[in-house]
Amino acid sequence: MDGFKENTREIVFDTETTGFHAKGDDRITEIGCLEVVDLLPTGRQFHCYLDPQRDVPDKVVEITGLTTEFLRGKPLFKDKADEFLEFVGDSTLIAHNAQFDMGFINAELVRSGRKPLPASRFKDTLAMAHAKFPGSPASLDALCKRFGISLSSRDKHGAIVDSELLAAVYLELCGGRAMNLGLDAKPEAAETDSGFPVAVTRPTPLTLRPSEEETAAHRAFVSSLKGERIVWEKIWTKRERGRP
Repeated sequence: MDGFKENTREIVFDTETTGFHAKGDDRITEIGCLEVVDLLPTGRQFHCYLDPQRDVPDKVVEITGLTTEFLRGKPLFKDKADEFLEFVGDSTLIAHNAQFDMGFINAELVRSGRKPLPASRFKDTLAMAHAKFPGSPASLDALCKRFGISLSSRDKHGAIVDSELLAAVYLELCGGRAMNLGLDAKPEAAETDSGFPVAVTRPTPLTLRPSEEETAAHRAFVSSLKGERIVWEKIWTKRERGRP
């Protein structure tokens, strides 16, 4: 990926909420964050369930499995805010449909008396997918299927499970594992005065043609064949006559 630097730390994260209205009555119920360095998970993570201090709608429970009873008594966001901020540090935050997660994280930060995170800190894999595959389905499930990423670990939508899936998707959107192996490296090139690259001459030129002995041996072998021999004989005759 152009512009990518080695030892780059990023945080892939996801939130589960009670609904869609970050500035209204809805609240975060779960946060899952994974640390990735050079696009690969390190194993470090931040995960917590949060008490939204309100009922969780039945439709949301069907999706996340997080009930009002389960969440009651869990920490409040303000109790986990400093731990969350310490974990993410100054790293870029990767999310699928990042505008949604950013809205909820920042709304909770403001409610807890902290500054919101700037939009420049967030990177949206949904936008990346739309740019890379215009017109194609770009949900997390659809991208997992496109890249052959197993969904067997997911029964319900969960922040930490979805973060693990998203980390794998993000790697693929950035070029896949091959980029970390240097398989997409460009050959060295010199530049002319105009700035355009030109190929560098090889120190040891490649042998492009067989020797006379190899050619004679090959021709003798082909002459020993039956049905296929006539094709090669036509080619050799044309070359001997100086025709292409």
